Amino acid sequence: MLKNRGEDAAPTTMAEQPRGRDLRKGRHSQPNQIYLLTSVSHQRRPVFADFHLGRVVVNAMRHHDLAGNTETLAYVVMPDHFHWLLSLEGHFDLPRLMASLKGYTARRIKERIDLGGDPLWQEGYHDHALRREENVQAAARYIVANPLRAGLVERLGDYPLWDAIWL
Repeated sequence: MLKNRGEDAAPTTMAEQPRGRDLRKGRHSQPNQIYLLTSVSHQRRPVFADFHLGRVVVNAMRHHDLAGNTETLAYVVMPDHFHWLLSLEGHFDLPRLMASLKGYTARRIKERIDLGGDPLWQEGYHDHALRREENVQAAARYIVANPLRAGLVERLGDYPLWDAIWL
């Protein structure tokens, strides 16, 4: 449904590697639009397998909710990426929102661990504006079930880095 080829799988050739500028082509932000955002760690390094580092990402999302920039509907932070289903609120646009989240999390995480000079995040991010006919709750269920599909847990309740407003 919402999963694009390669979203959860690492690109295998240079031709398949996303380029940040290519991901930005044709992108625009609309207030009150529901978006599914995905960002991946540099070289798919499993930084967020550490619960406390994953919580840095969650706290950044919550900050934007409290600031009135977003309304989080669902999220999951996987070991090497996150999915964030949100309604864009206020005056933040997608590039500014993601720059803020990625910049903040990179600074906080680099204070805690040595990334060996590598960036925390891959360049760019994936965004999908949900259309009216798309079921938002179905999208949320799909997002939070990522740990089950990845075989990280047998029961969703055993995975600590997810939430949805309907639960």
